Amino acid sequence: MVFDTVLVANRGEIAVRVIRTLKAMGIRSVAVYSDADADARHVAEADVAVRIGPAPARDSYLNITAVVDAAIRTEAQAVHPGYGFLSENAGFATALGAAGVTFIGPPVAALQTMGDKIAAKSTVSAFGVPVVPGIARPGLTDAELIAAADQIGYPVLVKPSAGGGGKGMRLVERAADLPAALAGARRESAAAFGDDTLFLERFVLRPRHIEVQVLADSYGNVIHLGERECSLQRRHQKVIEEAPSPLLDAATRARIGAAGCDTARSVDYTGAGTVEFIVSADRPEEFFFMEMNTRLQVEHPVTEMVTGWDLVEWQIRIAAGEKLTATQSDIALHGHAIEARVYAEDPANGFLPTGGDVLALVEPEGPGIRVDSGLSAGVTVGSEYDPMLAKIIAHAADRPGALRTLDRALADTAVLGVVTNVEFARFLLADADVAAGRLDTGLLDRRVGDFATAPTSDEQFIAAATYRWLRLWQKPDGDLWDVPSGWRIGAPAPISVRLRGGDRTDHVHLTGTPAAAAARVENGESRSLQAHLDGRRLAVTLDGMRTEYIVAAADHRIWLHGNGTTVLFEEVREAAVRPDDGHSGDAELTSPMPGTVVAVGVDDGAEVSAGTVVVTVEAMKMEHTLAASVDGVVQLLVGVGDQVKVGQPLARITANTKG
Repeated sequence: MVFDTVLVANRGEIAVRVIRTLKAMGIRSVAVYSDADADARHVAEADVAVRIGPAPARDSYLNITAVVDAAIRTEAQAVHPGYGFLSENAGFATALGAAGVTFIGPPVAALQTMGDKIAAKSTVSAFGVPVVPGIARPGLTDAELIAAADQIGYPVLVKPSAGGGGKGMRLVERAADLPAALAGARRESAAAFGDDTLFLERFVLRPRHIEVQVLADSYGNVIHLGERECSLQRRHQKVIEEAPSPLLDAATRARIGAAGCDTARSVDYTGAGTVEFIVSADRPEEFFFMEMNTRLQVEHPVTEMVTGWDLVEWQIRIAAGEKLTATQSDIALHGHAIEARVYAEDPANGFLPTGGDVLALVEPEGPGIRVDSGLSAGVTVGSEYDPMLAKIIAHAADRPGALRTLDRALADTAVLGVVTNVEFARFLLADADVAAGRLDTGLLDRRVGDFATAPTSDEQFIAAATYRWLRLWQKPDGDLWDVPSGWRIGAPAPISVRLRGGDRTDHVHLTGTPAAAAARVENGESRSLQAHLDGRRLAVTLDGMRTEYIVAAADHRIWLHGNGTTVLFEEVREAAVRPDDGHSGDAELTSPMPGTVVAVGVDDGAEVSAGTVVVTVEAMKMEHTLAASVDGVVQLLVGVGDQVKVGQPLARITANTKG
């Protein structure tokens, strides 16, 4: 039987996506939420919503007792875990079983085996699945790992036995760098997964990350739904994914698919799972098992687009005891699909996590376009959870068509109020190697240095200033003297707005009325202007050329989306002159993002040299280290565990000498 009520033990876009299928199947959906997500989209879209705790994930989405209790209280017969959080937690699956609630996922034994990457490699190797050379056994010490690395040969990849998503993973190319990499990997792995067990693998040169989607029922039937190419990654975190892989020929596709199915059989797997392989771009006929993700993958939509299968529906049906209705020969791939993840991060500022209130949302529509999103206007994107906000997916008859469709869709995507990576994703799609399918997992990191945000144009400056000007015209409670007409005896005075956008700061001068005005940027030429504002829709006609924008503003900031780009402007006020206090050589370390202090590298009052790591801040599962820029004495202003804001001082360094 199919369940009557299913609880979704997750948040964000995956919770919304699972709820969508539950509604289509006529199943009552239950959402859970933390205090930070009380107004979230998944809460609004579910039939029932249950609060499970405060904002920190450990007190809410990772709180097994709270989630199980919510399932019991809402009479949910099953729980869908999504991905992340408790989705691969054997203890969670066990607790649900004890409560008489079905876990929509594989058996506990499969979770335990595949959740331990060391045990997983041993298990699949015994089943004939090829694995990467390395050392993997429980309890390896740093000394044992360092000794083994010389035998494996550099470069090596340090990997945590628990967890995934690139957390705790380190690429080490020299023996001298391995001790520090092991220390950092253990700390990050312990914080993310509660387990600091590590192992080593040989790093495959020019590696490509290719994964196989499998489905298995409880009657011994196992099929795969083709493969996905996930090689476009930054710091081991996927950014662009596609199906099928442009690397594999039909014969290799069949072989790697069969290996994926054998991996599932090796642990008596049931449900949907993904088997990840590493493939050398130079020798695509060779592939090695990396790990099995015992859950739905973030990138599952591209498989759904090319096969027509709803993977969430089949997770639910298999968990309810149904048989697969297809054999391997029934599975066919149609066309090509490609997906871009939308992250709350700033590519122009070292990809630091961002956040803020979603003032307005622009999402693409049209043939071949799918949007999986957890966003809605009015919600706040904080630093408590993963920075992924949405996924934009495109499908077409072939790969070039899918690339074009995705680029157009991204041009029509904007999250006004939050800086995102959308422009960087379009930069990647325009890369010649990406267009040609010449991919490897290092490509994105090699291209990062070439990325620059598009220059801000005069037209955009005028549009932002015009929005602020029109808001004054529309003030309903102002008197005649509040109208910004520039009226005076003689010629009208211009209304001037000083804005910062991109790397420019300029004045915009506006004269006249919205129906007939003149606009000038700094001392440039005057341009004719007509403008109209209807809610968040701004129409600007400059010298007879009309452009439409979506616009929003808050706290002296103006967000503008139009012509495929999104620009943030700030209204600028003259800065006060800071007197010379004799400490110009001193340094202050400030937090580049909202987050938590996870490490302090020195003692208060310690002597440090330039380059010494002083404080490490974590936000959205990303660590950022701040180092001394001068030699001097440290004054610590924060401690481990402190919550910090963007721009908050963390430490001050009094320089040893004054210039």
